[in-house]
Amino acid sequence: MIRVLLVLAAASVLVGTAVAATNQAFPARIDLPDGFQPEGIATAGQQFYVGSIPTGDVYRGSLRTGQGSLFVDAPAGRQAIGMKVDRGRLFVAGGPTGDAYVYNARTGATIAAYELPTSGGTFVNDVVVTRQAAWFTDSQRDALYRLPLGPGGRPGAVSAVTTVGLTGDYQHVNGAFNLNGIAATPNGKTLIVVQSATGKLLTVTPGGVTRAIALAGGQTVPNGDGILLDGKTLYVVQNQNNQVAKIRLAPNLRSGRVLTRITNPGFSVPTTIAEQGSRLYAVNARFGTPPTPTTDYWVTRLKK
Repeated sequence: MIRVLLVLAAASVLVGTAVAATNQAFPARIDLPDGFQPEGIATAGQQFYVGSIPTGDVYRGSLRTGQGSLFVDAPAGRQAIGMKVDRGRLFVAGGPTGDAYVYNARTGATIAAYELPTSGGTFVNDVVVTRQAAWFTDSQRDALYRLPLGPGGRPGAVSAVTTVGLTGDYQHVNGAFNLNGIAATPNGKTLIVVQSATGKLLTVTPGGVTRAIALAGGQTVPNGDGILLDGKTLYVVQNQNNQVAKIRLAPNLRSGRVLTRITNPGFSVPTTIAEQGSRLYAVNARFGTPPTPTTDYWVTRLKK
C-alpha cells in the first residue's frame, strides 16, 4: 500500500509539473517591438506574424515562448494591414497604398507585389486565402479583389487580379470604413465579411452576391474589424469596443446569435485575431494612443 501511495504521489507531482510547464509556455501577453504600430496578425503552427502599419515590416515570433524578431524589412512605401499564411506564403493587404504583397513565410523574401485595380480612394484592409484564390477587402469601395492561385497555392500574375463588384444586401456608406475583416468556408464557396460602419455581417459568393446575416435580437457588431471562422463559430473583433464577439452561425449561414462578447484587461483597441489550437491571439493597435518610438504594443492570448 505504501508503495502504491508513493507511486501515486510521484505521478501527481509529475502531472502538476507538466501542467505548470504548459501554463508557463504560451504566454498570455506577447510583447512586440516598441513603436511598431501593429494591425494584422496571422499564425502558422506555433509561429505568429504581425505587420506594422506605417512601415510594412513584419515581425515573426513563437507563440510558445513569446520571443521573436524582425522578419520582413519592407521596402519604403509599403504598409501592412490584414494578413494570412497559406501553404508557405504570407499574404498582406497594403491599406491606402492600394497594393497587396506576398512573402515567403519561411525566409521573408518578396514573392510578388500587386498593384490592385483600385480607383479613387482605397484602403485594402484584409485578406483570406482559399484553395483557388486570395480575396482582399477594400474599406473604401463596394468590391473585393480576387487574386487567383495556381497549383500548390502559387500566386497568379498581376494581370490576373480581378475586381468583383458587390450586389445584393450590401449597402455602401460613403465617407466611412466599410468592408473590413473577411473569412471563408472550408470549401471556399462562401465568403463572410464585416462592414465596420454598420456593424453588419454578410456572406458573399465568388460572383459578388451578398446576403445579410441576421443576428438574433437585431444585434450588430459595431466597429467590426478582423474576423475568424472556426466551424460555425465566428469571432469578430470590435476594435474601439475592446471586445471580441463570439457568434454561433446557422448551418446555412443566413442567421446567427451572439453567444458572448469577450473582454480582457489586456485589450487596447484589438484589431485582428488568429488562432492556434484552443487559443486565440488578438493584436492591439492602440488607436488613440499617440504613437512614439517608445510606445509599447503587444498581442493578447484568449481562450476560444
